[in-house]
Amino acid sequence: MRPGTNALQELGGARGQAKCRARGGLRIWTVLACALLSMGGAVTRGEPHAKLGLLPTGAVRWTEGFLAQWFELCRTQSVPALDRILSGTNYSHFWRNFEIAAGRAQGPNRGAPFNDGECYKWLEAAVALLAVQPDAALARRVEVCIETIQSAQEPSGYLHTRIQIRARQGQTNAVPFADRFQFELYNLGHLMSAAALHVRVTGQTSLLAVAERAAACLEGILTNPAPEAVRRPVCPSHFMGLMDLYRATGRQRWLELARRCFELRRGVQDGGDDNQDRLPFDAHEEALGHAVRANYLYAGAADLYLDTGDASLLSPLLRVWSNVVEKKLYLTGGCGALYDGASPDGARDQDRITRVHQAYGRNYQLPQLTAHCETCANIGWALWNWRMLRATGDVRFADALEQALYNSVLSGMSRDGTNFFYTNPLRVTEPLPFELRWPRTRVPFLGSFCCPPNLVRILARSPEWVAAVSDRTVWVILYGGSLVRAVIGSGEEFILRQQTEYPWSGRVRLVVEKAPERPVALRLRIPGWADRAHVRVNLGAARAVDRFGTWWEIERIWHAGDIVDLDLAMEPVWVEAHPWVEETFHQVAARRGPLVYCLESADLPAGVSPLDVAVMPERDLRARWDGRLLGGVVVLEGMAWMRPRGDWSGRLYRRWEVREWKPLPLRLVPYPLWGNRGPGEMSVWLRALSAAPPE
Repeated sequence: MRPGTNALQELGGARGQAKCRARGGLRIWTVLACALLSMGGAVTRGEPHAKLGLLPTGAVRWTEGFLAQWFELCRTQSVPALDRILSGTNYSHFWRNFEIAAGRAQGPNRGAPFNDGECYKWLEAAVALLAVQPDAALARRVEVCIETIQSAQEPSGYLHTRIQIRARQGQTNAVPFADRFQFELYNLGHLMSAAALHVRVTGQTSLLAVAERAAACLEGILTNPAPEAVRRPVCPSHFMGLMDLYRATGRQRWLELARRCFELRRGVQDGGDDNQDRLPFDAHEEALGHAVRANYLYAGAADLYLDTGDASLLSPLLRVWSNVVEKKLYLTGGCGALYDGASPDGARDQDRITRVHQAYGRNYQLPQLTAHCETCANIGWALWNWRMLRATGDVRFADALEQALYNSVLSGMSRDGTNFFYTNPLRVTEPLPFELRWPRTRVPFLGSFCCPPNLVRILARSPEWVAAVSDRTVWVILYGGSLVRAVIGSGEEFILRQQTEYPWSGRVRLVVEKAPERPVALRLRIPGWADRAHVRVNLGAARAVDRFGTWWEIERIWHAGDIVDLDLAMEPVWVEAHPWVEETFHQVAARRGPLVYCLESADLPAGVSPLDVAVMPERDLRARWDGRLLGGVVVLEGMAWMRPRGDWSGRLYRRWEVREWKPLPLRLVPYPLWGNRGPGEMSVWLRALSAAPPE
């Protein structure tokens, strides 16, 4: 960035400069209006090895439909609700910890050591929302939060309120970077990501200055032998954060710092699978251990690859990714099967096997009732896939991102936007025969409050996943009512509007609103789940798509008003799992398009459980729009049979008894919307019958 200019001036040219010149005294909401005129801030720097280039935050917005509704829910309900929680003291301390660290308030540190990071995530969500729609009150709130963060930072650049409060109160255990479970680098990573977005959207450097001082503090720590917290960090969001910082500033030192931090992992001795540091990164073959830590690590490694092109990073990423999708991923895109356990086969020496929690298990170990599938892990999987898509251009990564987003990410929040899941199981029964750590109904607050702020920042930034660019090509990745303003080639504008009811319908209309007077390639994602599709241009003859899980390219000179129609067949299908997935043996699940469906007890007669129900996969399901259910959804209907379980009290086994099957109508609802009709049972997987019982 040139001295004396801001990010908006870099992008906006004469018009942007005229409107955004007086940065120092300009009120924040005027700057935000400039951001919209300048297409959402500066284009991300770097990523020379990316096949797909990022569009600026604010260059894409949802306009109507399914994801637009979630985005609006995030903007109007979730972000304000979380702000009230983070600003208050009823549940825990969040912003109050910053005030205590700054000496502005009295009291102890309260809450988890990663509570600082949850404030930074919320701030990132708020800034992303402002990039799409200016909001004076929210902009003022962002300014207040940034000033609070500034007040707490030490002159050295160190910023971690738990340690700072301990030092202020004279405690002896107030040593920076001494304990990796203080989550200092996790918090730092989220600070840097929020700061990078803030400067790109607003042109203001207030938060960026905080992040750079904190990064310089970390840089100084590395001048001496690195402490354990830096060599073996947990939940390593700092790799993504440092890369965000590098791309926002263009400062080579932050790229080198990210590389240095990553190299430190190679020297870890006596590491464990739970933190993915038992083996050098180059030797990783499968996903092991804590799923959030793993997915953040791999997303950060993919970020490094985008700027360095280091093949030693990409090869392990491809191997581990294949292991996840082929052997360890839930149908919903959920990650991390286990609550707790031991590293499955990490070492033959039993003395060296480490404890794992919230973790990937063995291959094909995918329990349903106790599936952990932490919302943060599912988000981490989406972030990893987004980077792999940009690195390779391979549709399979976009498919995996969509699978997680539409199912195991959205399921983490209720339809009122103010209640949340920590875990996302695939089966719920009542009563539960054992106690689980986390609630099975969505609640406004969780003791580990990492997932709600993470979810709102992903929803707030979800428009960024709609499209990407490369040279003179626009790539359409996610389908949904949206407006894309892309700059391609030598600064020429291409504006594309999507009109669709996706995922309820597979019909997508793309309308060109502005295009350069030279050929531009439009690449449409043809999902791997599709088996029939047609494309036509300007209402001409439809062309059948003959390859799936790939891109369909149309290159031509476009004119305003040109139309491309994509029709993806969306018949409901029954899905079966690999027979080595023991808990789904002889069971099937329903899917339509990107959405997985489930059976809730709310759609069954009183006293009947999903465990009592069986289906015959040879019989078709029918899709039907129900405008009165859950705000309007497509449900799947068909025929099922139920058989009472009988009395199992006091018994683990009993003699087989012939019990009568009774027919009943079947209605399945989208998995991301389950649990919004009150407490009850749910199951994604249903028992499969090879033939219909006699009537």
